[in-house]
Amino acid sequence: MSRIAYVNGRYRDLRDACVNVEDRGYQFADGVYEVCEVRGARLVDFPRHMARLQRSMRELRIAEPMPITALGIIMREVVRRNRVTYGIVYLQVTRGVARRDHAFPPNPVKPGVVVTARALDDEKKQQAAAAGISVITLPENRWPRVDIKSVALLPNVLAKQHAREKGAHEAWYVDSDGFVTEGASSNAWIVTKDGRAVTRSVDQGILAGITRAVLMEVLRAFQIRLEERPFTPAEAREAAEAFVTSASQIVMPVVAIDGQVVGDGRPGGIARRLREEFHRFSAFS
Repeated sequence: MSRIAYVNGRYRDLRDACVNVEDRGYQFADGVYEVCEVRGARLVDFPRHMARLQRSMRELRIAEPMPITALGIIMREVVRRNRVTYGIVYLQVTRGVARRDHAFPPNPVKPGVVVTARALDDEKKQQAAAAGISVITLPENRWPRVDIKSVALLPNVLAKQHAREKGAHEAWYVDSDGFVTEGASSNAWIVTKDGRAVTRSVDQGILAGITRAVLMEVLRAFQIRLEERPFTPAEAREAAEAFVTSASQIVMPVVAIDGQVVGDGRPGGIARRLREEFHRFSAFS
């Protein structure tokens, strides 16, 4: 079956879908995006994702291309046309098409909208979670506004590639003070030996992950103490558990950091439980 994409008002076969070469998303990475999990052919935590999208657009002064309800209709239609029951749906909004100039277009242009969806292998994800993943650490080299979910992801691409070349699944950024910020495509967590879940505060140079926010509700429900504070790679390596969170991974246990085993080298009990219970607290639409 051919994949279908929505591009600026039209549903097209992915092979025929295209954007103007002067779209500012292509020329300048002048755009934002969201990725929603699809489970049971429904969007997971759609309202939270759209709230973050609106914030990102406001921060970059990109006009909303259409009402959020209309975006939701398009995203669900792309999921339906691609027959995705479990996977992700990707939404990108750019400033639009204009003559190449670094400054904003002098006259308003229509924002560009692209939506795609694809299935993921649920069994493969479960196997990864059962085994756990490894991460490496790298110096933080991104712009300071990583709280904006911008399509300008080249540092993340290079970090992820470096991790793969080292045989790891993810890379954690470390700031100039020696503290972990977040992963190349995830939020970073540890569990202390006395059972406290620790992750960096969103006001300190990380993306406010939607999965991260929902997980905090799960932690409260199970009375697991949460600490929003920085932690070092050394503390992470000595922790009882570690894990990452994202829309495509939910809660993914980390069993090694920079080649050093975390805990007993197996996914920890808290991470496993959080993963099992997560979707009880998610909103489906």
